Amino acid sequence: MKTASLIPTDRARSSRRARFNPIRHLNPDTLTRMLDAFHAGELRQASLAWEAIEQRDDLVKAVATKRKKAIGRFGWDIETFDASEEAARHKAALEFFYRQLTAAHACDLNESGGFSLLVRQMMDAVGKHYAVHEIVWQPVRNTMRTEEGQPEMPGTLLTAQFRFVPLWFMENRTGRLRFLESDTASEGRELEQDGWLVTTGDGLMEATAIAYLFKHLPLRDWLVYCERNGMPGVRGVTDAAPGTPEWEAARDAVRDFGAEFHALMSSGTEIEAIDLRGTGELPYPALVDRMDKAIATLWRGSSMGTVADSGAGISLQGKETALIEREDAAHIAGTLHTQVDRPVLRYLFKTDQPRARLVIRHKESGLSAEELDTARDLLSTAIPKVINQFVRRLLGKSDKPLSAA
Repeated sequence: MKTASLIPTDRARSSRRARFNPIRHLNPDTLTRMLDAFHAGELRQASLAWEAIEQRDDLVKAVATKRKKAIGRFGWDIETFDASEEAARHKAALEFFYRQLTAAHACDLNESGGFSLLVRQMMDAVGKHYAVHEIVWQPVRNTMRTEEGQPEMPGTLLTAQFRFVPLWFMENRTGRLRFLESDTASEGRELEQDGWLVTTGDGLMEATAIAYLFKHLPLRDWLVYCERNGMPGVRGVTDAAPGTPEWEAARDAVRDFGAEFHALMSSGTEIEAIDLRGTGELPYPALVDRMDKAIATLWRGSSMGTVADSGAGISLQGKETALIEREDAAHIAGTLHTQVDRPVLRYLFKTDQPRARLVIRHKESGLSAEELDTARDLLSTAIPKVINQFVRRLLGKSDKPLSAA
């Protein structure tokens, strides 16, 4: 097992120096080239653009952060597949592993945490298709005393540090992610088995970037419109002849008024205003709102506009969000079981048949729709009978059902 990082110490530093703003001149042509290159395996340009959009657009920042942080709040358990002693040992080993693990960022050394941070970093795959961690395994001598009734553990236990690696450190030309050792490299190094954690996701940032572009183009035009038409112009009229001190004084007075558009003319001169504002409602707000709703629907399952519409809208949004979070929790737990639980148990117990696994709780979503329907049917049947019996006992009568009268 790999117990030291393979990422060069100067890799993150050189990458930060070489960073640029990938969305400064974003337009449909450049975005199309980025997305085409991403699907061809060149991940750098698109992933950098997606990261910038996620950090700078207010709505994308809000919905993406909520989606990523939701799963880390639920907590986790280790469940066993059976009641055997071997399953109990596997459970204890995995509990130690997940309680002791650390998560960090390969570029931002200030970012560190535990299981919640690891899950939040893994959830980056929801936006960017992939989230990659380098695993630095950390064998630990077992100094814990085995209590009576507890399974006996091996002399060495295992934990790890998970180092989140930005996606622009990777390429995917062969159909499998490979690590780029420099920003100028085109061919990457194969990822060592059991040395990397690769999380896959829906890749919502592809559609989000398109919505972002068609939101900010009209938003920019709307801003220009407000800048040009938001303040009235100033028109000065004087009897002074052009070039005279009186004319110059009048011109200075008009200029000092502070208006962006101003004019000075002699008496009798006419200026015809050309009104560029048009009539009716401006098209910009509707298009910006349409793109905002699209982004919210992509990330949270329903448009935030439905919240204000009706109680049914609120209920619908809650169900959609709960469904998404349930699926996210199951996907993250399944990824960790396949790529982390199995190597840990293989190392400690020399087995390819795990008897325990990680599960992520989902308390906040409540029961599923099927479970709610079943509970509702049971309650609708049982509660009237219980109340009937309680009333009859309270009145000192028999337990026979009350008559319809």
